[in-house]
Amino acid sequence: MAERSTAAVDVADNGGDEPLTAQAGKATTDGAAQSQKTAETTAPEKDGEGKTGAKGKDLALSTPELHSGHKLARRYRLEECVTRLDGFSSWRAVDEKLRRAVGVHLLPADHPRARSVLAAARSSALLGDPRFVQVLDAVEENDLVYVVHEWLPDAVELTTLLAAGPFEAHDAYQLVEQVSLAMAAAHREGLAHLRLTPGAVLRTSTGQYRIRGLAVNAALRGISAERPQRTDTEAIGALLYAALTQRWPYENDAYGLSGLPKGVGLVAPDQVRAGVHRGLSELAMRALVNDGATASRQEPPCTTPDELAKAVAAMPRIRRPEPAFTAPPDYQRTTYQQGNYGRTAVRPGMGVTQPSLTPPAPLESRTGKALKWTVSALLIAALGLGSWQVADKLLGRDQGSQEPKTSETSVTDGEDEKPKPPIPLGVQAAQEYAPDGAPQNAGNVGATHDGDSTTYWRTRSYFDGPEFAPSVKQGVGIVFDLGSEKDVSSASIALRYSGDHTTISLYAADSLSPSGPVSSMTQIASGQTSGSALKMTAKKPVASRYVLLWMTAMPHSPKDEYSGTGYKQGITDVTFTG
Repeated sequence: MAERSTAAVDVADNGGDEPLTAQAGKATTDGAAQSQKTAETTAPEKDGEGKTGAKGKDLALSTPELHSGHKLARRYRLEECVTRLDGFSSWRAVDEKLRRAVGVHLLPADHPRARSVLAAARSSALLGDPRFVQVLDAVEENDLVYVVHEWLPDAVELTTLLAAGPFEAHDAYQLVEQVSLAMAAAHREGLAHLRLTPGAVLRTSTGQYRIRGLAVNAALRGISAERPQRTDTEAIGALLYAALTQRWPYENDAYGLSGLPKGVGLVAPDQVRAGVHRGLSELAMRALVNDGATASRQEPPCTTPDELAKAVAAMPRIRRPEPAFTAPPDYQRTTYQQGNYGRTAVRPGMGVTQPSLTPPAPLESRTGKALKWTVSALLIAALGLGSWQVADKLLGRDQGSQEPKTSETSVTDGEDEKPKPPIPLGVQAAQEYAPDGAPQNAGNVGATHDGDSTTYWRTRSYFDGPEFAPSVKQGVGIVFDLGSEKDVSSASIALRYSGDHTTISLYAADSLSPSGPVSSMTQIASGQTSGSALKMTAKKPVASRYVLLWMTAMPHSPKDEYSGTGYKQGITDVTFTG
């Protein structure tokens, strides 16, 4: 066990769903928190009926009297109020100009925090980091201040994901890695979140995490901190702790999670639940215990998101678990006799099933007997002809010593000596191979065998190159399914970028998701090029249904619409021949 700071980790709603009664803390220099209670109420059935209070003061901040259907700037139509508290409200709305859903925060222009909300929204909008939910507009108009932000209908709150159970080690690793890197980038620009709760983190359908409410949510609630980096780091540690244990690392229950037992203190995640990854458990403790105390192994605490991101990078990468293999069902041999073909269907009321007549043996029928005698006659004729030819050969040898030999020219079949023409092998399916758990562009592998030269699969852009190992990774690849086992002798690969240099090898794999490393596979062919095409030919054809295209070097390529200048490559078309 270890001691930790009591810097407040807010338990209130993040302005997206049902708000909760919360405590908003302001951290002092020694990490202690001064409690500030704020009563929050959910949006009532009738709009405009919210009441709030703040720390016993007679401060009445009235939320603007708006309703569903109201339009802002003749563009943003309010649809549903999701939060109403402390003089402001949050809505799901529709941008009628661009025909998309958006989120809107509203508060009166004379609200004491209106200026700070506008300043926070405009600063957040300037960041432009895609890992954050973007602020689209921040306006003061008609005695109202409103902030418009993205609305991600396909994203799921971390609160919902945690309700389903604790995360696998790989998923928890992805969470802390992506969130710490994002917050480190924000703090480098002078922006803090201060309300980094499970409701503030969203996971998209592609598995990427997005953070909403950067700077804005804290400004709406008047939250500040003297050490914002320490506050956000502890909040990330709390998210990781909850992902590993499905428990909130404080005594109070929050976000649908049970808190820790009172009086016990902070217990390491691997002591709360069996099977928790040891490295991630220690990482959560280093983020939570960030006031100078140390965990059991005397690891230094992480006091900033940048330190936490470096600690994550120093860990061995946790790979995605291999999918469980389900054995296919036993093959059921079917014949016409086993099925209902040619039989009378059994109707209700038929008590006895009519026995089927057993057909005669194949050669006992009239046709079979005729076929048997025909085959016998042909065999006798063949034996007689063969005997005659043998006798003729023997007689010819005896006469050969008396008769002059005639020159005979042996004619060989020239067609047998010519190499067989290559046969194109069609690709039935393809899947990206990422043994390190970091795919490049998994959703677009089909572009490599669609026959369209304008479409392509691309890799990410890297600073080191052209060789991947050991600074970047072992390689990137795609497994192609040829439909059945075939002899693979060559491959033609059209590349998007030329330059020094691209290295590709082909291997025989055992499935679309190979069970072993590349070193355990049989190599078919390999090649290197500085151009935009690569032709590889095997010394000897290799029989395989699945072929792994494994790229281990990429050229330095210019900036494009997807990524900046760096070492990268794209594959336009791949064809195999056998």
